[in-house]
Amino acid sequence: MNPLNEPVRIGRHTLRNRLVMAPMTRSRADDATGVPSELASQHYAQRADAGLIISEGTFPSPMGKGYVSTPGIYSAAQIDAWKRITDAVHARGGLIFLQLMHAGRISHPSMLPNAATPVAPSAIAAEGQVYTATGRQDFVVPRALETDEIPGIVDEYMTATRNALQAGFDGVELHAASGYLPEQFLSSGTNQRTDRYGGSLENRTRFIVEVLNAMIDEAGSDRVGIKISPEMGFNSVTDAAPQETYQYLVQRLSPLKLAYLHLARASKFDYRALVRPLFNGPLLMGGGLDRDSAASLIASARADAAVFGSLYLANPDLLDRFAVGAPLNVPQRDTFFSGGAEGYIDYPMLEFRATTDFADQSIYHEIQNDSKP
Repeated sequence: MNPLNEPVRIGRHTLRNRLVMAPMTRSRADDATGVPSELASQHYAQRADAGLIISEGTFPSPMGKGYVSTPGIYSAAQIDAWKRITDAVHARGGLIFLQLMHAGRISHPSMLPNAATPVAPSAIAAEGQVYTATGRQDFVVPRALETDEIPGIVDEYMTATRNALQAGFDGVELHAASGYLPEQFLSSGTNQRTDRYGGSLENRTRFIVEVLNAMIDEAGSDRVGIKISPEMGFNSVTDAAPQETYQYLVQRLSPLKLAYLHLARASKFDYRALVRPLFNGPLLMGGGLDRDSAASLIASARADAAVFGSLYLANPDLLDRFAVGAPLNVPQRDTFFSGGAEGYIDYPMLEFRATTDFADQSIYHEIQNDSKP
């Protein structure tokens, strides 16, 4: 059997295969309410053959929103809409975690309650511009959080975790990458605080650890994961000593007994080799993988599951296509954030559904001419 088709234990769940659908913003939610669209149920259900789906980044509170037409998980309407999505995934035997994403300074007053200023560890603006309902706008200088405000944000993550479980999610993932609020606290370039949340590595990792502990209090550690992407540089986040920073962070994560560590490759430095021995739990790896490189990653025990992004957007039946070596659909990048059904639920799927083994090339040759890549 191909190693990608083998089951694997992730926290309290057993994944039926080692393909993971990455969290990917698609901008299909109602912008005014943060309620996921009706199309989202079909979108996620189409991809439920994955061993695990990690949802698009979802803001835990109104102040966590960073992009137009993205979903939240704090209102009853949002919870109800997500429940329809998780039901659709579960009906096809799938597993789905909700990714919690507080954007911090990567936002704009036009998206926040009462045109509020975005919050961050320090009053340092991100470089570049943000997409708003009226077009691109320069990032504003965020408001530095007061020390006594931070426990309230930690509590928002805890409440969001409770809401996610109510909505039927099988677990939750903390988005601690891409320059959003947790990574803003972690990184020396965005955190210049002098209180207990800034300065030393212990202090700069404190916010992430407190948030994870709050999420664990609601869900149990075996239903909580975390995503990191060292040296990604997205949203102009920087750190003076990233290898030291992430080594220390992962050392603090390991005793928490998380369901998994999700590492997105973004640097020439081999962070997988750095963190793998330090984390006592499953490692999910993503970033530019294809079928063969993912299978090699698993076969060599360098990771426990392989995470795919745009390939899953364009190929809802990615498992089947990998299984028989069928051609892959090409992602339509101009529809990634365009709204509506196009490029969201209309990618063609194979008429034949594969069975188990990637090596059955005879099946591939029989269906190759009938597939619609």
